[in-house]
Amino acid sequence: MTAATLRSEPRRATLGSLYPLFWRWHFYAGLFVLPFILILSVTGSIYLFKPQIERWEERSWLGLGTAGAVSPDRQLDAVLAANPGARFNHYRLPREAGDAAMVQLGLPAGTLREVYVSPQGRVLGSLNPDTRIAAVVARIHGSLLIGRWGDWLVELAASWTIVMILTGLYLWWPRPLRLAGTLWPRLYLRGRPLLKDLHRVTGFWIAGLLLVMLASGLPWAGVWGSAFAWTRAELGWVEGPQDWKIGVGGGHAGHDNGMAMPMAQPVVPGADLPLSAFVTKAEAERMAFPVLILPPHAPQAFGPPTGDVWTIKSAAQNRTLTRQVTYNPATGTEIGRSGFADQHLIDQVVNTGVAWHEGQLFGVANQIIGVLTAVALIGLSVVGVLMWLRRRPASGFGAPAAEQVKLGWAALVLVGLGVLLPLFGASVLVILIVDRFGRKLAYFK
Repeated sequence: MTAATLRSEPRRATLGSLYPLFWRWHFYAGLFVLPFILILSVTGSIYLFKPQIERWEERSWLGLGTAGAVSPDRQLDAVLAANPGARFNHYRLPREAGDAAMVQLGLPAGTLREVYVSPQGRVLGSLNPDTRIAAVVARIHGSLLIGRWGDWLVELAASWTIVMILTGLYLWWPRPLRLAGTLWPRLYLRGRPLLKDLHRVTGFWIAGLLLVMLASGLPWAGVWGSAFAWTRAELGWVEGPQDWKIGVGGGHAGHDNGMAMPMAQPVVPGADLPLSAFVTKAEAERMAFPVLILPPHAPQAFGPPTGDVWTIKSAAQNRTLTRQVTYNPATGTEIGRSGFADQHLIDQVVNTGVAWHEGQLFGVANQIIGVLTAVALIGLSVVGVLMWLRRRPASGFGAPAAEQVKLGWAALVLVGLGVLLPLFGASVLVILIVDRFGRKLAYFK
């Protein structure tokens, strides 16, 4: 398809000279992000059901009954006796009476272990938190299992997907306005016209959901998240550490609010109140599951160790429900209390986005919306490829023709996107250099 052909189509002509340019950007963005869309959509859909997956993994340790139950102190003693030299990181309250409690340990080798102990004090088994299904899926989703380069690739793909959506909305805008083919597809069409309607209409209806999903994932990304954390701290917006991780070792791999890797240390008995005293306090708080009880100086996923206090906290994925209470270890007196409402507005927005991104803000409804969005995005991408294959000439790449246009306000938008999405901005500079010095290459024709 030539530039003359593009200019000859009435609808495109009325949209102005930016249409060919935006179509070209939309085209290349779509081809670049397609493999990432497939990977992230599938892994993201699986991760949405993390609570159900983890409960399935723990199915053998549920509903054990409460007859003959022993104190949490005896449960902890049994776990430590079965794991000599391990450090006690935290105790997780059972979700239901009769379920096993979970004790997370730091092993001498520097790894973590989740040990499950029955209400009767019998050690039932253990899991490595790094090899659980949701943890592996999260690492694929966040870094493609290739470390920092994977983290950057995922962030770059997310940035270009945002650009693809924005350019797609520009291309979608109907001139003149008509509802058929804009808000609903004309199913009586056949071939490429039907595919085009399906692509445009589906893209419009899921654009908002996709933008929210992508934007809510950026705080975890290595480059964007680091820049946001720096801005957050240097401008004095928020005091104190953020409660989400960034990049490799964090990012989507840090979704589960798990504990940071500790140095294994033995538990030293002292004059402090026992674990049982704080289990009783935790049960009275009625926090959202999972409820963790951390001893003094326990490592945390976000920020420094807990300090010389006992800490009870909800690590719920719906972060609007999270709370934390700290206690004097010797007297059990409450020292501090905080919750979602106590956070700065910026952190509330980020954490609400985290809950939405993970499918936990509205429970099952949020999970269903997330899956449908992912499925629609995959379908949108597949339809886009089919449209390209039907239009592509026998010889040549079939990309929209490059045209010299005056960007005007669009240049400001481009610069703004480059600032807001640093990896996108850097990639655009590379593209412009290649486009400037490599126009004779076949795929730029």
